[in-house]
Amino acid sequence: MGRLVVVTGGARSGKSTFAEMLAKDCKCDVVYIATSIPFDDEMKARIKKHIEQRPKNWKTVEAYKDIDKHLAKEKSDSVVFLLDCITIMITNIMLEASIDWDGASDNEIDYVEDSVKVQIEKVLKAVKEKDAIFILVTNEIGMGIVPENKLSRIFRDIAGRINQILASAADEVYLCVSGIPVKIK
Repeated sequence: MGRLVVVTGGARSGKSTFAEMLAKDCKCDVVYIATSIPFDDEMKARIKKHIEQRPKNWKTVEAYKDIDKHLAKEKSDSVVFLLDCITIMITNIMLEASIDWDGASDNEIDYVEDSVKVQIEKVLKAVKEKDAIFILVTNEIGMGIVPENKLSRIFRDIAGRINQILASAADEVYLCVSGIPVKIK
């Protein structure tokens, strides 16, 4: 059975840097699972910066769903899987749905959330089946004001519920604030 570590925090809180440090400290092979899609220049620049700060010997997999299939390909027992990040994964799954978010029905929202949960359940199943360390990075986005638009509120709610599922399943959970990781579980 694997070990699951969840690292959460706000934007620019240091969560990715801390997660990468945890992975380096394991002194084993690292498979970095990048969930971003480089859809504009800003995202391309962010991805480039993340790639430059990672060790060159880390294997990178670009995927935001069916991650379990990528995990199954790695046969080594001495490996760390670092997935960055869950909230981008949620965003990608939400945006691939052909929904008018302003007029989205409860059934449509539930369908999308269920689609996200299926992907999360696949990852959690892989954690149980593989003798490896899994580090999942996610954003804590529910600590601010209620978002003005419906899409943002739906995203916040789905991300919050997914984070609860992950934290419940995790062996360790860290909250990063101003670059300082605090172990909360």
